[in-house]
Amino acid sequence: MNTKIKICGIRRREDVQMLNQYPSDYAGFILSGGFGRSIVMGTFYELKSYLDKKIQTVGVFVNEPIEELKKCAYHEELNVIQLHGEEDIHYIRELKNIFHGEIWKAVRVRTPEDIQKADALPVDKLVLDSFSTVSQGGTGTLAPWDIIRENHPEKPFFLAGGISAQNVSDAVREVQPFGIDVSSNVETDKYKDIHKIREIIQIIRN
Repeated sequence: MNTKIKICGIRRREDVQMLNQYPSDYAGFILSGGFGRSIVMGTFYELKSYLDKKIQTVGVFVNEPIEELKKCAYHEELNVIQLHGEEDIHYIRELKNIFHGEIWKAVRVRTPEDIQKADALPVDKLVLDSFSTVSQGGTGTLAPWDIIRENHPEKPFFLAGGISAQNVSDAVREVQPFGIDVSSNVETDKYKDIHKIREIIQIIRN
């Protein structure tokens, strides 16, 4: 299986140019406000216009009112909506009625039950991340690989949380995810770094 790659936290035209040069499978855009890598929808539309059409777009939302997501869904500019908060089954079912792309649910894993509950949700894929009391994601902290390895969900999943060029080969071999989700570890001074993006993509592709 070819491991998929998602580079998250894209927010500048320079970031898009990096991905066009070293393409990932997915580009993640944080579209809920209040986070360090957040952008507004207008910026997303502009950045998408520069992005290689083969790269799928993922809009990341955190506990966003469903009415706000409906506005985004109607434009059909996103290939994927990733829910990164406490959205429940009722929220997801309502979203499925108006969004025709894939829906992913991110889970901050602490126990096997966290994975099992997420696996039962009516979503297409999961993003298994590390748990933090201060942030919804992007902390650079490793997810609990042992729990994930021993409690593989039935749904395809991305492994997030602290993935870097130094440990990505181990992550793929030990956890066997559908894909790898990286953000802070392909940055230098909180900005995307083309050398780190190139390195991790070349490792995964090879």
